[in-house]
Amino acid sequence: MLALSRKLNESVMIGKDIELTILEIKGDQVKVGITAPRHLPIYRKEIYNQIQEENRQSIGKQEQTVNIKKLFI
Repeated sequence: MLALSRKLNESVMIGKDIELTILEIKGDQVKVGITAPRHLPIYRKEIYNQIQEENRQSIGKQEQTVNIKKLFI
């Protein structure tokens, strides 16, 4: 992990297309702005983890359906 210090209105570039900017600092909270191409999905980590878990569960349900269908073939 790379840890960087940034002040208000300073940015970090990720590659040539993604810019993270510090928009606001209030106490222990920092508001970050992200400029990135529209086709690139951006999620908070807890939301990303939920999506991944739902995808894993969905795959498991699909596998169960396939196994049940095999019983009748």
